[in-house]
Amino acid sequence: MEEAEACPVPVLTAEKRSLPDEDPDHAAKRLRVEEEEESRGEDEEEQLEEEVEESFADMMKHGLSEPDVGILKFISEHKGFSGVLKERYSDFVVHEINKDGKVVVLDDLSVPAEAEVRAHITHTVPLELDVDEVMETCLLANRQNLFQVQEDSKEKRTLLHRAVKTLYPGLETKTEDREGKKFIVAYHAAGKTALAAPRKHSWPKNRGSFCHFVLYKENKDTMDAINVLSKFLRVRPNMFSYMGTKDKRAVTVQEIAVLKISAERLSHLNKCLMNLKLGNFSYKKWPLKLGELQGNHFTVVLRNISGSLEQVEQAMTSLRETGFINYYGMQRFGTTAVPTHRVGRAILQNNWKEVVDLILKPRPGAEKGYLVKCREEWARSQDPEAALKKLPVKRCVEGQLLRGLAKYGKNNIITAFGLIPRNNRLMYIHSYQSFVWNCMVSKRMEAFGLRAVEGDLVLRGSECVCVHKHSVHDVVMPLPGFDVIYPTHSGYRDMLSADDLDIDSMRHKVRDYSLAGAYRRILIRPRDVSWELIQYDDPRVPLVHTDVEKLENAPAPVYLKEGKYRALKMEFSLPSSTYATMAVREVLKMDTSIKNQTQLNTSWLN
Repeated sequence: MEEAEACPVPVLTAEKRSLPDEDPDHAAKRLRVEEEEESRGEDEEEQLEEEVEESFADMMKHGLSEPDVGILKFISEHKGFSGVLKERYSDFVVHEINKDGKVVVLDDLSVPAEAEVRAHITHTVPLELDVDEVMETCLLANRQNLFQVQEDSKEKRTLLHRAVKTLYPGLETKTEDREGKKFIVAYHAAGKTALAAPRKHSWPKNRGSFCHFVLYKENKDTMDAINVLSKFLRVRPNMFSYMGTKDKRAVTVQEIAVLKISAERLSHLNKCLMNLKLGNFSYKKWPLKLGELQGNHFTVVLRNISGSLEQVEQAMTSLRETGFINYYGMQRFGTTAVPTHRVGRAILQNNWKEVVDLILKPRPGAEKGYLVKCREEWARSQDPEAALKKLPVKRCVEGQLLRGLAKYGKNNIITAFGLIPRNNRLMYIHSYQSFVWNCMVSKRMEAFGLRAVEGDLVLRGSECVCVHKHSVHDVVMPLPGFDVIYPTHSGYRDMLSADDLDIDSMRHKVRDYSLAGAYRRILIRPRDVSWELIQYDDPRVPLVHTDVEKLENAPAPVYLKEGKYRALKMEFSLPSSTYATMAVREVLKMDTSIKNQTQLNTSWLN
């Protein structure tokens, strides 16, 4: 489900600024047209998603499988068995572990005590109903609202004016005479600036500038959720900070911080958001920083398992005691027939024509209908403006690249490519590094297994050294770059040479694309490992009790003593940048790619 229809029109983003020397009236008209096009595009996208869903399994036959990205080996000795991963998104629950080692949960929807000015106002005039009305019908629905003050007096109307302006920056009020009675009219302030930024004087000096809160989300990735919140609150997405991004097809709980938005405003959003819930509010003087979390705690349900009790016990015991190969998971490489690491390799090779071709060319597989038409137009005409017209939603990578090509020309691809947000551009580079790492670790495990051997690398503080005596659980292998050393038994040089890259020259003429490299442990042992077998009859019955269900006092799932199907419910904690799907892969000893899981899921439900 998507967010509620009451979402106000988003503020203009940096992308939607006026073109050089463009007439202001023309610019305003163009921006309105673009917004209307994107709105129509989102409607078309939803319709197309419904049409595509029926043939998704067939289309995913063209997707990636694990061997395509270097994921080849297992380390446990038990016999593998089948199971369906993420048959429901609620079968995959993620709770963030913050920098203090505490598991983040949503268990409190109350708002902290407001500033003294609010307390004075609410005790002077019965404003609670009025303020709620203003918030719901004005701030969210983007329309005027009027109401009459009980026991009307000028003093009480003045207090109400002040309350609305203080608590809800972006709203204005005025008094009007209607049929001999005084009414307060609340409405949006004129101009985008008033909506986008709170008044400086409205934030209490003794309160931390950042409101921290717990975000609970279902079937939506972190950036999508933040974009929804930013639209409702009429602030830019970069006002929010977080410690890590979480899966889309999952129930996830994480901490978010936002600059100078009150807990009360955030709490009101719970009345109209779908698949999102905000709570555990607090004010602090600092934002959150990417990567400062300790890890994540996972609750994973594998449905319709085929393994015996003995197989499950062996598999889970091995996971707890030996761990799993710390591969980069499938989501690192995209879901289409053109993997992201191939684009990354072309960037590092300075082969910019191939970069454009890989991003824009037609491909088999599961894609939105408008993307298919856009790719076909590009293949036919090589005209960026013509291809761009086929895209109702222009914020995707393809749309941003086409905009760049239309603006800077096909002979200036590096600059055109720069219109894609930096994080998206670097994703391609990092994907290539991850692909090399996966392949090299598979080669090392093939050669030496769980033996620690001479030439392995181990981290000693911040320094990486080549050692003789060590545990295999301490061994790291490098992501390729100019600031790392390589194990003496590795094949990095040969692999990069085969890709027309020089391992001794990993600096790029575009500084952003220079690779310093990093180190990553080859094995991970999860913490807090537990498991149980569950019997059930209905394939769609929930098997995990979520934070929101607990808050709403919904009954916990009841597990049957005997059922048509069996599920394995497992819990474990992993450090950050580690993939839970790779732990599941080691338990099942089967391919966890969407391609394989979709086929399993479809055949079971049919």
